[in-house]
Amino acid sequence: MTRLLVDDEDVAEVTVAASWAARARGMLGRRTLPESMWFVRVPSVHGVGMTQPLDVAQLDAAGAVLAVHVLRPFGLVRPRRGAVDVLEAPAGSFARWGLRPGSVVRRTPDGATG
Repeated sequence: MTRLLVDDEDVAEVTVAASWAARARGMLGRRTLPESMWFVRVPSVHGVGMTQPLDVAQLDAAGAVLAVHVLRPFGLVRPRRGAVDVLEAPAGSFARWGLRPGSVVRRTPDGATG
């Protein structure tokens, strides 16, 4: 299990979408959304086919949050200079986690936080 850390706090399980197929599917067609999903090598996302809003963070190569958005169904988050990855979660998650521009996120496998 891979965990998501926000400013070194363990906040959620994270699904990593690193392959083309995993990125293309994303959160589409899921009855239950994952706690979070990290899209590798994706600087922007769209909400075509989504039925509920998502929190979206654009990340730089070091995992720093460059921008935070609420992606509405059929909406679009445009590419941002320096963004290399995107983190998504059900709307409201970022507020609970304290994730905002300037936060640093990282993935930790097997629940290890050290």
